[in-house]
Parts: sequence; structure tokens; C-alpha cells
Amino acid sequence: MSGARRRVIILGAAGRDFHDFNTVLRDDPDVEVVAFTAAQIPGIEGRCYPAALSGSHHPDGIPIVEESRLEELCEREAVDEVVFAYSDLAHADVMHLASRALACGADFRMLGPERTMLRASKPVIAVSAVRTGCGKSQTARWIARRLRRRGLQPGVLRHPMPYGHLAKQSVQRFATRGDLDAGECTIEEREEYEPYVDAGGVIFAGVDYAAILERAERECDVVVWDGGNNDWPFVAPGLHIVLVDALRPDQVATHHPGETVVRMADVIVVNKVRAAAEADVQRAIEAARAVNPGVRILRADSPVVLDAPERVRGARVLVVDDGPTLTHGGMRYGAGYVAAVAAGAAEIVDPCASAHPDIRALFARYPHLGPVLPAVGYDARQCEALRETIEASDVDCVVSGTPSDLARELRLSKPVVRVRYEYEDMDEPGLGACVDAFLAQRRGG
Repeated sequence: MSGARRRVIILGAAGRDFHDFNTVLRDDPDVEVVAFTAAQIPGIEGRCYPAALSGSHHPDGIPIVEESRLEELCEREAVDEVVFAYSDLAHADVMHLASRALACGADFRMLGPERTMLRASKPVIAVSAVRTGCGKSQTARWIARRLRRRGLQPGVLRHPMPYGHLAKQSVQRFATRGDLDAGECTIEEREEYEPYVDAGGVIFAGVDYAAILERAERECDVVVWDGGNNDWPFVAPGLHIVLVDALRPDQVATHHPGETVVRMADVIVVNKVRAAAEADVQRAIEAARAVNPGVRILRADSPVVLDAPERVRGARVLVVDDGPTLTHGGMRYGAGYVAAVAAGAAEIVDPCASAHPDIRALFARYPHLGPVLPAVGYDARQCEALRETIEASDVDCVVSGTPSDLARELRLSKPVVRVRYEYEDMDEPGLGACVDAFLAQRRGG
């Protein structure tokens, strides 16, 4: 060991890593975190986790550097331990990172749910998934609407997306689009937050989830955790719902921490069953049951609806789909493509023909992508690259499968037809009955 304090690097992606630091490592007098590393999300390296959030043991803040520099950092900083703290990696990729750390002589570990989950004073319903893009957010929104119909106020907490000024984003509350504008939210943030505020709800997010939870509990009856990627919740749930994608039936136990959340689940929902072959639905059910034999398994769908299908029928269209679902979620296409094909589009135009150089680099990084444009917009430069790509496309209209209002945010001149997708129970009794039973147990009826 290099000294009295154990020198630590946290491998992260501006989410779980910050939470693990805040809840376990920040106030440990025996630990010095010398760096966070950055992966998955472009543009988060080169920043500093601010002194205002770092605690008394890290008075100068903590640098955030590229994950590719792990070996260099371990040697230069005499690192004792590397903590892995982000989500949706294949199990083998996690162990490749472990091997890099171990080869440098460092310990390698993960912080588990018991140490990192916060405890709420209100009932908690959490929605997780085995992979990015299974349908968590529409499920959480459906639960929030159900709670409001019962006269309850849900406090929705979204998994962190802190891509801007971290100290200013410590605790965020969004109730209107004006709040989103004031918070300078990225396209990725708007994809998650806009549907809640457009429905008249409130959503909380940020960096310091102990403070975020305390803020939400002042005005809510039930906490709803809307997870990110395939991570487990930051708040200990009384009812833990985990989504499995029927279109990816072989990925129930292939990625971290997706397998973990399947094993933790109180209820597993196999989603997108109408879009999948019946054989794949059964494979997904059997795979989930093999990992968690005693769990209740339900079926659901995410029906896709176009705002104006007549504008798509017979047209040449550019499809823009949810960014994270396509990139680290590994999907070739999303709801926008499905809706455009179903509506009878004459041609799905390849976005590479009009792609800005930054967007071409994205396609090179993710060669599995189908003929769709990921709705990436983590910063102003990426938003501009996305806008230029769309505007340069030779199409009749744009089909937008992202929940954010691209036409408004990017000030597009091309006509945009939006795709909506929500949660639908396919079993009776279904998820609604599980939610009602949980509330009756926790609230006495």
C-alpha cells in the first residue's frame, strides 16, 4: 500500500461512479480518490468533480480522465485500488478492465447494492432493465400516471445524467419545459424529462442523490425510480420491477449489471412482445426464469404510434432514434424505424449520405447501427452536428423516435413526424395489480 490513505481510481461514466463516491468513498478518511475515468459518454473527460461536492478529504476536487489512460494513472498515482462503477458492459468487457487494473498491481472491486442504496421514508417502486432500451422509462411513466389517478403524488427520480456544470446540477427539479431550458438540458436529458413534464408531472435528478431524495420526499407520497442503462437503483426499492427485451432474448444474463438486477427482481416484465416472434418471447421468459426461478414474470408491449402516419406513407424519410438505445444499448434501430416501416415509408434514407464528420465518426465507432441516425446531443457541438446531418438529408420528412422534441430543440426546417411509445400490460392481472398490491401492503389499503 502506498501510504496511510488507500489511493483509488473510480471507473465510471458520469453516473454510478459519482453516486458510489458520494455514498461510500467521499467521507472515508482512509481513502483518497485520485481520479474518475470516463467512458460511454463523449465530452465528460477533462472536467473535474468539483470541490463543492468532493468533501473535506478531497478539497481540490477530483480530475476526470479518459479510461484509456488507466495504466498510466495507476503507475503515476501509485494506485492501490480500481473501483468499477458504470453499467451495460458485457461480462467479458468488465473482466478485461479488471485484468488491466490487476496487471498494474491494483485491487479491483465493485461496490454492491447494500452499501450504495439510499433508504427512503416513503414507499419506493423501482424500474430497472437487463439492457439499455428495454422500455424502463415508459414503464415508470405509466406507473406515475397510475399513482396520480389514485390521488397519490409520485416523486420520480431519474438515474443521473450530469453532463453540464456538476455543482449547479447537484439537485435538479423539473416541472415545466422552462425548467428544462433553465437547466440547459441536453437532448439525452430531454428525452427522459420532457415526457414527465408534458404530462404534468415532476421529475428529480442531479448528482447528490441523498439530497435529491430528501428534496423529492418533501412533496411526494411514493418514490418512483426511473433507472438508467441496466443499473440497479440508487434507492432501496420495496417493489423492484425489471424489464427484459423480447427482441433480445439471449441477453438476459450477458451484461453487467443486468444479470444482477434480474436476480434482484420482485417482478420481471418481458416487454415488446407484439414486436417479437412468439418463440423469442418464450426464450426470454425461460432465460429470466433460469436466472431467477421464483420470480413473477409478466408480458407487456410498447405500442408505437406516429403523430401523422399519412405524412410518412410513400415518403422518403430519415429516421432518428433514441441515442443510448442504439449506441451502448446495442440495438440496430429503434421505435422510429419500426413506425416508419409500418406506416409504409417508400424509403428509409441512409443518414451516412448526409452525415457531419462527427456523426460519421459515431457510425465508425458503432458499426452495428442500421439505417437510422442516433439522437446524440451531449453538448452544443454534437447537437449542431446532428442538426446539420438532418438538414442536409435529401428526404421528404424526418421520423423522430426520440421522446424529446427535436424540431424545437434543433430548430429544424424539415418537417418532423414524432413517434410516441408507452407501456401496455399484456397479462391479466398484470403489472398494475402488482403495483396496487404493493401500495395496499405499504399504505394499508
